[in-house]
Parts: sequence; structure tokens; C-alpha cells
Amino acid sequence: MKHAAFTLAGVVLSLSLAWSSAQAAALRVAADPVPHAEILNYIKKIDPKLDLQVVELTSGANANELLANGDVDANYFQHVPYLKDQEKALGKTFAVAATVHIEPLGIYSHKYKDFKSLPNNATVAVPNNATNLSRALFLLQAQGLIKLNSKFTDPATTLATPKDIAENPKHLKILEIESPQIPRSLDDVDLAVINGNYALEAGLTPAKDALGLESASHNPYANILVTNPQLANDPRIKELAKDLTSPQVAEFIRKQYNGSVIPVAPQS
Repeated sequence: MKHAAFTLAGVVLSLSLAWSSAQAAALRVAADPVPHAEILNYIKKIDPKLDLQVVELTSGANANELLANGDVDANYFQHVPYLKDQEKALGKTFAVAATVHIEPLGIYSHKYKDFKSLPNNATVAVPNNATNLSRALFLLQAQGLIKLNSKFTDPATTLATPKDIAENPKHLKILEIESPQIPRSLDDVDLAVINGNYALEAGLTPAKDALGLESASHNPYANILVTNPQLANDPRIKELAKDLTSPQVAEFIRKQYNGSVIPVAPQS
């Protein structure tokens, strides 16, 4: 009985030490500088007991590769359709720990103030990755600029390409460009479809500057906190997920981004 008691005590002690070690280790989270890293840095202020190490992504860095290789413990920069595409490309399975906010995709121009003044054969820069390219085409369709083949009904499950444009009354020329580079192309193209985070980094205010903006209602592109399956129940991940979806962080997002970033958490 004494041997069993000592064994049980050892197990409890080991679990306790493991829990303490998990809590003590810094939680490394890869994130785009705006708004993701800004939101995480706010969490560092309101929840100092969570030792959060924010790893800001630079151009060309693949945060899912970093996560798969164990270089970070989580990432916060992407939506579910993009994650699914990445899982196929990397042959990996990840875990979604929290659904945080929506960054509506927007259409911008330095040359035109509305779509009516857009000439024929206008050039349109769109993201070159599969999910955001399709998302951009659905947004162009929503603004009445193109029409996709009738089989493309759900932007979350059906990926469209320029080959799937059925009607193009203004003969728009679609130029596929890496997402982070698109804001720099605004002076060289007639329209540019830009992800919300890159628009904010470029000094644009999506809610004010976009000629057309994605609807936030039933938007399948909410940004998520992602980790490896083995860390899904890690107390640090759970704590960060709770913080990211809290009313306090939702209020910070509303005030900080004024409609350009929309929290999923209900208003407090």
C-alpha cells in the first residue's frame, strides 16, 4: 500500500510539475504585424501572467510551416479556407483553438472614386493564393463587376479562378500578385483587392477607403488561432483562446480599428 501511495504521489507530482512547466514556458505565437500582433500585445498588457512571446511575421515567412516544425506554438493570421488549403499543401493537420475576428476584403483605387468611372480593359490586382484569389473574385462579383460560372455559389467551399469568369462586361484584366505586395501596386493598376491586414499596414482604412467591402454577415473568413493537435488542450493555449474571444478584447478591436476589423465575440 505504501509503495502504491508513493507511486500515486509521484504521478501527481509529475503531472503538477508538467502543468507548472507548461505555464512557465513562453507561448510563442506567430502573427501578422497588423492587426494580429497588435491584438496579442494588448493581451500581454491585460493578462501578464500569460507569458506571451509574439513572433511578428515577415514577408515570405510561412507561419504554418513554423508551427509544423515546432518553431512556434501557435499562429494567428489566417482563416479556415486558407488553413485547409495549407493542410493539403503541407500534409499536416492543425487544430483551431479560437475564432477571433473578421477583416473584410476590400477593393481600392488611387485612380477612381467609384466603379461607374472604371474604364473598359481596366487592370485589377488580386491575391495569387488560391483561397484569397477566389475570395477576391466573389467580391468583384458582389460588386457587379464580373459574373462567375453558376456552379460557384459558396465562397467557403468552391474555389474560383479567373478561368471561371462567365461574364466580364468591362473586360477587366485580372493580375495575380502576392498579397503583401498588392498595396504597393495601387499606383500601377486601376483596382486592387487587398486583404484587411495588408490594407491597414499600408495606412488604408478599409471601412472608409474601400470602394467595395466584403459583408461581415455570415462571412466564412474569420481569422483564427491555430495550434498543433498535441497542444490543443495546453493550458496556455486555452488561456490565450479565452482572452482572444473575451468582451474586453472585442471592445479593444472595435475601438482600435473602427469597423475595419470586426470581432466575432458579441458586444458586451
